[in-house]
This record gives sequence, structure tokens and C-alpha cells, in this order.
Amino acid sequence: MSQVDREIADSVRSELMRRSPSTLIESEIVSQVIEEELFRRDLSGTERVALYKSVLNLVSGYGVLQPLIQDPSIEEIWLNSPTRIFVARGGRSELTNLAMTAPEVRDSVERMLAGSNRRLDLSNPFVDATLSDGSRLHVAIPDVTSKHWCVNIRKHVLRAATLIDLVEQAVLSEAAADFLFRSIAEGKNIMVSGGTQAGKTTLLNCLISAVPSYERVITVEEVFELSPQVADLVSMQTRQSNLEGEGEITLRRLIKEALRMRPSRIVVGEVRGAEALDLLIALNSGLPGMASIHANSAREAVKKLSILPLLAGENVRHDFIIPTVAAAIDLVVHCQLNAKSGNRLISEIVALESSTDGVSIHVSDIFVRDSEGMLKPYSSKVGESCE
Repeated sequence: MSQVDREIADSVRSELMRRSPSTLIESEIVSQVIEEELFRRDLSGTERVALYKSVLNLVSGYGVLQPLIQDPSIEEIWLNSPTRIFVARGGRSELTNLAMTAPEVRDSVERMLAGSNRRLDLSNPFVDATLSDGSRLHVAIPDVTSKHWCVNIRKHVLRAATLIDLVEQAVLSEAAADFLFRSIAEGKNIMVSGGTQAGKTTLLNCLISAVPSYERVITVEEVFELSPQVADLVSMQTRQSNLEGEGEITLRRLIKEALRMRPSRIVVGEVRGAEALDLLIALNSGLPGMASIHANSAREAVKKLSILPLLAGENVRHDFIIPTVAAAIDLVVHCQLNAKSGNRLISEIVALESSTDGVSIHVSDIFVRDSEGMLKPYSSKVGESCE
């Protein structure tokens, strides 16, 4: 983005402030002012079109980041500094030739956070928010970072809304999809595991969309990412504390509130801390549910889920958690990202069996990827209800 673009954008902002210094500007007015500013300059038709788009992005959009956000081939965007802007395509990262100024980075982030009721300052140097297109924004600022604002924008990479979509994209086999359909209909509790960018949110969306239409689903998340195709749906997200340190709403609080809302199913977007205990207690009360968790394999997910509840307090004992996890979770579906090809797939589905000794959980393979990369049944339980 050239200095000319920035100069025109500054002139447009000044004119907009003159016309309406204290109210929101409608998009038609912004377009009109940009066109008036460009008309004063001796420009060809091609130059005028290019400058219009660039200035509009600077004034109303997210600056040089706007085209990246709109590019469907880009999975994630991150800024290490105003002049070090990276993107990921097909699971691989690349350094762009784009550059911003520090004020432009701050201005773009402020636009992204507008209307999110989330703030970023010295007392809150981290922020998570959702953009209008559903992308997830994460920002960290100094003095947590050494010098520059660090920005990550993670987009939803798998274009799928149902399990059938995943089958068509070769992420899931037909047999595995049928097994998951039946498991959901039977009210099984399912954990989705995987690493970063493995497609956990997309898979969780697809699983929720398979819930019978007569059920009421309550989702709780740190920031809104889930958008399942469910008729009776309530979505809730956490809230930061205000400047006085009050008003914070945590995932633990949301799970407890969700239980008072007549749910047929409860879904936790991602389990990362003490809220794991509240989820296990809810699932052990007979309420079906789902959640996702970061892990390197399905078995590692089970181990992690057996540790996270201990963060809830010293009075939570490990010998209580193990049988609780075994009784609460029926299936773990693991997602995997192939670093070389960038493909995302379901690598395994396992079933948990009730703990008999109180210190271990038996895990059985239901579907696994064979040497040829095909997701195939491993256990005879595929034809049963996995009880």
C-alpha cells in the first residue's frame, strides 16, 4: 500500500469527521467521499478503481489485511511486526510482501474489536474475538510481547456443515460417518481432539448439526466460533471483566447457567482448564454433550481430560476424576493435519470403557487409518451401540 493511498485515506477520514464527528458513517457516505477525493486527482480509470478499493479498505475495512481475509485460499494470517506479515495456505506458511505501519496495525485491530465488547490495554494485553465472517482474532501487545503488536486471524478452513460434507471431502469415510450419526442419535458423549488448525471446530460443527431436530442445543465458548445447523440453538460466550475488574463471565459459569436452560445437549467449544470438571459433572448427570480438546492423539486427549479437572481445586482428587471421565465420555474423534500436503482428516475414533480399578481407562479402537491412509473399522463394536 503506497503513500498515496494513505494520504487519500487521511483526507477521506478528515472529511468524514467534518461531516459527522460523533456518529457512525453509513457506507454510502464513505463511498461518496472517496469518489469525490479521487475525482480531484488526475487518474486513469484503472488507477481510480485500484485506489478506490485500497482507500476503502484503509477507511472502512482492515487495511492491507482486508484482501487476505477475503482470500478463500488463505487459512490463517499473522503479524509478528507491521512489516512481517505471514499467511498459511494448504497448511504451509509464507511471508508476504505486504507492510503496514504501527498505527495502521492498531487501527485495524480496533476495527476488528468494534462491537465485540472486548478491550485491549495494558491491564488486558491479550484479547480473543470473532470477526464478522466467523474468523477468530487473537492479539497480544507489549509489554507481554517484546516490541510489536502480534496479531493472529484464524479462518475456518474446512468448508463443511454436515458429516456428509466431510465424507464428500474425503475427511471421513461413509462407514465412520454412519457410525457417528448413530452414536449421536443414541445420545453418546463425544470429544473432538486434535492439534492446532486440524479442523476441530469444523468437525464439532458437523457433529452438532447431526443432532435430532427436536433437541435443544446450548453451546458455550470463549468466543463465538460454532455455527451448527440446529433449529433450537442458544450460543453463549465468555466476557472479560470491566475496568473495575468486575463482570467477568467464565466458561465454568456458562456451563452452570446452560444447565438451567432446559438443554437436550450441551456443547463446550474447547476445554482447556478447570471447566473440564463442570463439563464432566454435567455429562454424568445424564445430559448428552460434546466438546473439543487440544491433543496429539485420541488417547492423549483422554489423559489430558483426566488431568484438567484437577485445576479446579485441591479438593478434586485424581481417583475421583478417572472413573468420572470413563463414565462420562463415550467416544473420542481425533482430527489430524498433514503438514506436507495440508490435508485435514479424521485419523481415529476410539471408545472409552468404564474404569474397573479407578486408576486407568480402557480405550478401544473403533476406526483407524490403515497403511494406505483409509479410515476403516478396527473393532467389531462398529456394528453395535458401543456400550
